[in-house]
Amino acid sequence: MNEAMGRIGAFLLLAGVLLAGCEADPGADTGSGAAVKQDAVERTGEAPVTAEAYDPARDYFSFANRDGMTVRHIELDLDVDFERQVLRGYAILHVGLTDPAKLAWLQEAESGGPDDAGRTTTGDALRPVYSLTLDSRGLQIERASLLDETGGARSLTVSRPDAAPDPVRGHAVRIDLPVDFELAGVFRIRIDYQTGPGASAIMWLPPELTAGGEHPFMFTQSQSIHARSWIPLQDTPAVRFTYDAVIRTPPGLLAVMSADNDPQAQHDGEYHFSMPQPIPSYLMALAVGHLDFAPFGDRTGVYAEPEILPAAAAEFADTQAMLEAAEALWGPYEWGRYDLLILPPSFPYGGMENPRLSFLTPSLIAGDGSLVSVVAHELAHSWSGNLVSNATWRDIWLNEGMTNYLEGRLMEVIYDRERADEERTLNYHDLLDLLGTVPENMQALAPRFDEGDPDVGQDGVEYRKGQLLLDTLEHHFTRPVFDAFLRGYFENFAWQAITTEQFLEYTDQNLLAAHPGVFPRERLEAWLYRPGIPDEAVVPSSASLERAGAAAAAFAGGMSPPDEIPAGRWSPLATVHFLQSLPADLAPERIAALDSALGLTGTGNAEIARTWYTRAAEWRFRPAYPAMRDYLRHYGRIRLLRPVYEALARNGEDLDWAREVFADARANYHPLTVAAIEPILAVESPPTVAAAGH
Repeated sequence: MNEAMGRIGAFLLLAGVLLAGCEADPGADTGSGAAVKQDAVERTGEAPVTAEAYDPARDYFSFANRDGMTVRHIELDLDVDFERQVLRGYAILHVGLTDPAKLAWLQEAESGGPDDAGRTTTGDALRPVYSLTLDSRGLQIERASLLDETGGARSLTVSRPDAAPDPVRGHAVRIDLPVDFELAGVFRIRIDYQTGPGASAIMWLPPELTAGGEHPFMFTQSQSIHARSWIPLQDTPAVRFTYDAVIRTPPGLLAVMSADNDPQAQHDGEYHFSMPQPIPSYLMALAVGHLDFAPFGDRTGVYAEPEILPAAAAEFADTQAMLEAAEALWGPYEWGRYDLLILPPSFPYGGMENPRLSFLTPSLIAGDGSLVSVVAHELAHSWSGNLVSNATWRDIWLNEGMTNYLEGRLMEVIYDRERADEERTLNYHDLLDLLGTVPENMQALAPRFDEGDPDVGQDGVEYRKGQLLLDTLEHHFTRPVFDAFLRGYFENFAWQAITTEQFLEYTDQNLLAAHPGVFPRERLEAWLYRPGIPDEAVVPSSASLERAGAAAAAFAGGMSPPDEIPAGRWSPLATVHFLQSLPADLAPERIAALDSALGLTGTGNAEIARTWYTRAAEWRFRPAYPAMRDYLRHYGRIRLLRPVYEALARNGEDLDWAREVFADARANYHPLTVAAIEPILAVESPPTVAAAGH
């Protein structure tokens, strides 16, 4: 790492300095600009906007100086080193000017330099030194070079303005451009680097943690702000870029990316990728393993280890039909192919919507297609989140809340309205629980979000409250009207990162004002900027869940023997609701009889297992504990693990046992999973926090 040169004088900060605030991408509809921003701040109870005040359009979790210049395209060339557990190579950033008036720059003396007090000597001529500031976490940067059109390269000064890394954001990396360089058009900077051994985005798995047991596996998880741990870039969702990549792997392993994967690729150790559509950094994705491919249709298929590929192909066989159904609802799928990648069990989420290649947990393979709602969710992100993305992490509800809504619509097509209403109802009850634990200042759909960690954020409020808002809007405006509005929204903001304020202005103009008197703007603003659930919310209900709840009451009251519970005719969600509806003081012999009748201990359905082992921990039903230990060691998905660990930590007897299991399983978990579980086991009575994520 090069150090900053001593000849630099004092920082002369222009608008926004090195940590400049965000603005909309070029060409984006910014609504009413400063007035909208000021209104939003007033609604959230903040002081008037000043240079130092909270700016709802700024990404507080990025160091990037994107107001002045942005990365438009990235060329990656990386070797995958399993032995050292690093990625090594270079990235070429194609950088274009955004607004030259907002460039952050230093002034440098042409001669003499600063005196001992840091002041520039009187009479020195001054000239600007412009810098590109990137995000980094643990990257080992060897050099940076400015490339010219003839293939030449000029060495650039690289420095870290802050000596110590920020515990959440990592390091800012400043690259100074030559004083005689003319800032115009698009220029290219090559950065030679390698990842650190503990890169937060990368999971390196030894063979024994894979399905085949013979080959290693690696995968990345860039959301929320982990792309900076494997690529030096402007790690903010406000910046969208295209990319090309060359990835080299050990012999026999296949590399796949969030790009144009070739289903017929030969496993020759060198793979070439192109992503022609602009994406935000959190959608950068890479996986390498012993993978094969099975097609579903002309545009869809699944990658998985050979040992689980047949089961995965059978489980998700309806993906092509699902894609066609989504296009009928929201317009053309703009990404070429839509494929799935089944990762090892340590993947921390149910799914990740990486463009063209959704990453999925194997816990979705239930044998009966009953958990494909996660695929519906990730596919829906191809419109809400990937096509139109959030400008900051405060605006993440535009991705997740809208995608939860679209998922429900797809589930009606895949199954029926009753199954979709089960999910809507359980999501609503989850939201009620969340509002009892999430602080009020994080309950608005677009809260003030300038501290904390985007991985934690609103703990899932953005998913469920966002879905409830869109279900409510659909109810008030009718489904045909709302569908037409959504199509227009996706077309208008395609390939852009937008703020909540842009959504508000567009919705006001194209839905609320187009149908006056149906849903006033101030009611929409209450959803966006106030805590809790507004009175006009359309509360979902489910007849099938009500029947499952009644069956739980009858069983608990001794009016129904366990072998008469019709769980075989229920969906997994109805079984989940049945178990959640059982009382806390159920007698041990009744629990044992229920387990025997329904085959709960050792179930292969991960959602039922999650609920059963949570209840078993609450009841301290010891016969389930050996299988519970295996369950906690096998899966790495946060949603499946966190409630079980919470129940063990709270039941007054099993905190030490939970710590023992965690210590044994920790090596199997992704760093994000470890970070989610550690606080639960650190205190005797940890707070209950519902699992967010897909």
